[in-house]
Amino acid sequence: MVRMRAFEDQSVRAFRSGLAGGYLHVYTGMEATAIGWLSSRQPDDPIITAYRDHAHALYLGIDPVVCMAEIMGRAKGTSKGKGGSMHLYSADHHFYGGWGIVGGHTALGAGLGFAIKYKGGNQVAHCFLGDGAANAGVFFEVMNMASLWDLPVIFIIENNEFAMGTRLEFHAADPEMHKRAEGFNMHHERIDGMDVIDVRRDAQRIISNVRETSRPALIEVMNYRYAGHGAADNDQTLYRSQQEVELAWKRDPVHRLANLLTEQYGVNKQILEKIQREAEEEMEGVYDEAAASPKPEPDEVYSDVYTDMQPERGH
Repeated sequence: MVRMRAFEDQSVRAFRSGLAGGYLHVYTGMEATAIGWLSSRQPDDPIITAYRDHAHALYLGIDPVVCMAEIMGRAKGTSKGKGGSMHLYSADHHFYGGWGIVGGHTALGAGLGFAIKYKGGNQVAHCFLGDGAANAGVFFEVMNMASLWDLPVIFIIENNEFAMGTRLEFHAADPEMHKRAEGFNMHHERIDGMDVIDVRRDAQRIISNVRETSRPALIEVMNYRYAGHGAADNDQTLYRSQQEVELAWKRDPVHRLANLLTEQYGVNKQILEKIQREAEEEMEGVYDEAAASPKPEPDEVYSDVYTDMQPERGH
């Protein structure tokens, strides 16, 4: 978790320094969800998420320098510097994005589940989305199809309580968003996303059930987003108070895990402080290496845009 948070600190630094192309959304405060859930998956399970995608990419093993290079629009990035923060991608790691269209990627998540069933595999597709994205009309169509076709896909609503800048109770008629699955004959539940141990335990149970039954599920994971919606969201007082944020910091998943390790398992605090320093130093190096890497050549704007689908002669 400390590596993820240190990476996010450096990605914000890149944005503030003018090195990040496009916009930027960080995962600060939500790290337990990505770690707890993804640590419970099968290695070849496909993963797809929206534009708050850095933590998922890092956990899945994508080189942090390559991720930062993409954020900075450099040639060695995951999408050759042409996608930016919202479009991290690596088929080698079964990570299919990073998508910038709110809610639009949920159809692709169902498509990943359909591909698994079509090919007769035993994987489970994992589709992460935000609470705001759960309001998109396409998501309701997707849940209906996933249930009709018995697709092995789990939709994970990372509910950070504010969507872009609107409190949950102001944009959701029923703030328990997992209940939306009731109309689609789909398993649903809400879990705590601020404790990595709890997330992992719940995820193992849910994923195992979906893999066994090939039936979809809708899971609402309750988080708290400490940062603003995006890197330019500096006036969060429009939708929450400073007192609320300070109170939420007492549930910080990084501190909760640290307290568990020291109080129940006797881990020395100096060891944890050393891990923290090493993570910060590593990500400072990641920033420097990415910033020093070359930008794409101008002609790269034309590559990976079209594919020649003409059949070879004689076929």
